[in-house]
Amino acid sequence: MKYLMTAFMLLVTLFAAAQPLYTKTYGSSNNKPVIFIHGGPGSSAVAFEVTTAQKLADQGFYVILYDRRGEGLSKDLKAAYTFQETFDDLNAIYKQFGIRKATLIGFSFGGIVSTLYTEKYKDRVAGLVLVSALLSQPETYKTILKKSTGIYQARKDTAGLNDILRIEGMDKSSFEYRASCFRHSSRNGFFSTPHQSDLAKSLYARLEADPGYRKFSAGKNNDAVMGFWKNEHYSTMSILPVLKQLQADGLSIHALYGKDDGLFSLAQINELRSMIGKTHLQYLKDCSHYLYSDQQPAFIAALTGWLR
Repeated sequence: MKYLMTAFMLLVTLFAAAQPLYTKTYGSSNNKPVIFIHGGPGSSAVAFEVTTAQKLADQGFYVILYDRRGEGLSKDLKAAYTFQETFDDLNAIYKQFGIRKATLIGFSFGGIVSTLYTEKYKDRVAGLVLVSALLSQPETYKTILKKSTGIYQARKDTAGLNDILRIEGMDKSSFEYRASCFRHSSRNGFFSTPHQSDLAKSLYARLEADPGYRKFSAGKNNDAVMGFWKNEHYSTMSILPVLKQLQADGLSIHALYGKDDGLFSLAQINELRSMIGKTHLQYLKDCSHYLYSDQQPAFIAALTGWLR
């Protein structure tokens, strides 16, 4: 009985450790593969899935998306929340769909994941497309605080200015510092454009009504945010040195950013542009962080032009 119980517990452990990831594909597997890597931590690919995946596939691409382990619709209580775990899962996706090489589309925090994956597995990456990708976390936090300060000064918001001063005195590597910065970015609308097109409005409405998005929103928590912060200390990270080396190695790198995205200063955009080349970066007006919804036609056209 003791040995049977031990064997049973081992099977339970193995099953729990092998929780499948939420994955979806669009288009023909005979087409050029692109893998969308979502933002976060603690987010999901469902917004890209609902609004944009099929549109991109219609241009002749095999579009693969997934939610990282322990995030979004890939529930896993045993998720480790490490970069290596994300790399192992991504390698498993390559194997699952029979892909030898793919272009990675790294959105926001997914830009960090895709860049670090590319650094380690260059032979599996045909190209890298950064979409609102976090380049230097310290610079993003400084940008948020600087832009928020300008807003509060214009409003004569003493409470807001005092809170900025309090945050600036924090340990810059602390979780509280990160959370406080992003609280002000949300408060000041840094993730949305004030000039939303009719198409963008319809895409956001479609997303809000989608059952998968509602399921993700209802189950959202801070497990991944805390896990990656504890394990990888990504709050002080910059991927610019890695991108510079990948560029020197001959990797094709492209990027899309929105002019209304409050997470990035013009200096950050210009630094990346000078690194990867003027024609490899598009800086779109009337567009913020969720670029593929804010300016979907421009997003699709850019990727189609670059990747073909």
